[in-house]
Amino acid sequence: MGNLVVVGVDGSSSSLAAVEAAAREAQRRRVELRVVHAFSWPVRPVYTLPDPAPLHRLVNEAAQRARSVAPEVEVTEAVEAGDAVAVLEAESRAADLVVVGPRGMGGFIGMLLGSKAASLAAHSQCPVMVAREEPAGAGPIVLAVDGSPVGEKAVEFAFAEAALRRAQLVAVHAWLPDYVPAGMGPESAEGLLAQALVGRAESYPDVTVRHEVLSGETRETLIEASRTAQLMVVGARGRGGFTGLLLGSVSQALLHHAHCPVTVVRGTG
Repeated sequence: MGNLVVVGVDGSSSSLAAVEAAAREAQRRRVELRVVHAFSWPVRPVYTLPDPAPLHRLVNEAAQRARSVAPEVEVTEAVEAGDAVAVLEAESRAADLVVVGPRGMGGFIGMLLGSKAASLAAHSQCPVMVAREEPAGAGPIVLAVDGSPVGEKAVEFAFAEAALRRAQLVAVHAWLPDYVPAGMGPESAEGLLAQALVGRAESYPDVTVRHEVLSGETRETLIEASRTAQLMVVGARGRGGFTGLLLGSVSQALLHHAHCPVTVVRGTG
């Protein structure tokens, strides 16, 4: 990982929203911003290669937008051949954060509504933020906590992001009383939440943290919690499901339906 934020662009209004979000993230971190466009070569043989000028112009316009949002951030540009997910996964190896828009056209079509955002979030070597076209509000950062070991990196990211934004952090654990083992009540859920956050207050003394144990189906509960959030942070996968599934159903549901930007953080497990 390096001092770098990467944003994928394709010329759509959605990707320009991602550029603005990425510029602000780079500004907060005081790091470089890299604006990247991916394109695929034609499947059928052609006698003339695509004109690269429009692609470089597209990236340059996005870079200029970033500079207008964060003039002090160093911005570099790149046009890369290849599948959008593969290109951004490669870029993620040197980045602290990759930002993409909720939907787009060209190489980044379906980044949210199709499978590409989920695939990128599952394979990226750094956290992936899916921006929204609507401006983010001034609410808290909401962290989804499930107590799994692979969720520890999401906890660390959420605290660091709250410190950067000077925002309150709301740590949420959702549970269904009808489906927990006998003898386990709300106090067990509260203990799980407290255990997941232990030691973080000392590392981030300026971050105000609120714990919330909410009763309800996890996906619906977190989507509702996102209504008043400026950012939702979630691990790539949790306790449920098959361990071979790199992106859990909760993460995928939030990518599709959350009312605020979502950052998916992969764990080490």
